[in-house]
Amino acid sequence: MSILSGKRGLVFGIANDRSYATFITEALVAGGAECLFTHLPDEKGRMENRLRSAVRELGIEDPWLKPCDVSRDEDLDTVFEAVKRDFGRIDFVIHSLAFANRDFLKIGNFHTTSRKAWTEALEISAYSLVAIAGRAAPLMPDGGSILAMSYYGGEKVCPGYNIMGIAKAALEHSARYLAWELGEKKIRVNTISGGPLRTLAASAVGGISEMFEIQARKSALRRNIEGGEVGQTAAFLVSDMSTAITGENIHVDAGFSIVGM
Repeated sequence: MSILSGKRGLVFGIANDRSYATFITEALVAGGAECLFTHLPDEKGRMENRLRSAVRELGIEDPWLKPCDVSRDEDLDTVFEAVKRDFGRIDFVIHSLAFANRDFLKIGNFHTTSRKAWTEALEISAYSLVAIAGRAAPLMPDGGSILAMSYYGGEKVCPGYNIMGIAKAALEHSARYLAWELGEKKIRVNTISGGPLRTLAASAVGGISEMFEIQARKSALRRNIEGGEVGQTAAFLVSDMSTAITGENIHVDAGFSIVGM
């Protein structure tokens, strides 16, 4: 039997076929899970089309999907009301969301971060996890798993990552507080700190090419990671094979984070 057979969950964050969320979805579907999706609203429907194209490559021809801007409570309410109406319950949520004004993702300009850029990055990249978890918990009557994507820049200074590093630090610690509060409901909350991947979001980070070079040179395995490796870890954390793991930040970075120099 597949390790995720009979499980259903909501995936936030597929932007295209190279997104972390796409690799995670691939592993979840391979494990037998049913995935529901949201996409960022836009008048021309480009984000919906990108999502449909990405999941079609995974064999999902007619996905359940809803538009959702996570900075809008009304959008989140609409999504979770639709999930409750159509399915009644879910077993997991994947949070693969992050945003920061790319004008402030340049090496040497963290000290110029504007109040607006700071607030926007923290709201979309970190508070959204709290907002989503609060709405997901009532739909997990027998417990479940909530999983968010982070990066090493939330622990150490990665020049050019800047405000996103602050947002990831907030995300990781929010996950710990959620893990404690939701633990009595048998809901586990974890984060994965994935190594750099050539995603749409990564392209906005200053010095990203150097990050890939340093990762390959410094990491214990002397290489960059592959998206599928993050997907496999996500599938494990969503499955019943990890029922005693919560509040953790799991590094899937080829051992980059264990090396000091």
